[in-house]
Amino acid sequence: MSVVPEHDYASARLIIVMGTCGCGKSTVGELLAQRLGAGFIEGDDVHTPENKAKMEQGTPLTDEDRWPWLRALGKSLQGHSKDHEKTVASCSALKRSYRELITKAAGEPVLFVYLEGSKEILSRRLAGREGHFMDSNLLDSQLETLEPPDNDEYSFAVNIDADVSDLVDQIRQKIA
Repeated sequence: MSVVPEHDYASARLIIVMGTCGCGKSTVGELLAQRLGAGFIEGDDVHTPENKAKMEQGTPLTDEDRWPWLRALGKSLQGHSKDHEKTVASCSALKRSYRELITKAAGEPVLFVYLEGSKEILSRRLAGREGHFMDSNLLDSQLETLEPPDNDEYSFAVNIDADVSDLVDQIRQKIA
């Protein structure tokens, strides 16, 4: 993955809001896109019906399940970026190898904004969520899989223990 200096977040055209289930990726990503006047891609919409069915049943996805999804998301970012100055997407992007694949498929640097939070906060949020295909029992599996971005990755973290609007403001300040 190409590394972009920390101070160059403002040049990011492609931004992925990432983290485990319950961290608020979709909510934060959609509001961030709105405030930036950017396009938005809901990463869950790129999942195959088979992946969604597995997650509904509480079955963790394997890397083999995820590779085509991640590649498709990267290609979606690439295509979407032709119509927008900036594009924001939501995606768990739990492993470094996943982030590298997305970036490779996108064909340009992708800034990963990691929404980090404690298991307690994530569990509480999942308990209150209705109508989502992701089974809340998959949180433990996602936390085990999670490789938070390293300092050498084009990324930064924000703590989710704040109001959504405040989180988006924090992100906008970092990328301004």
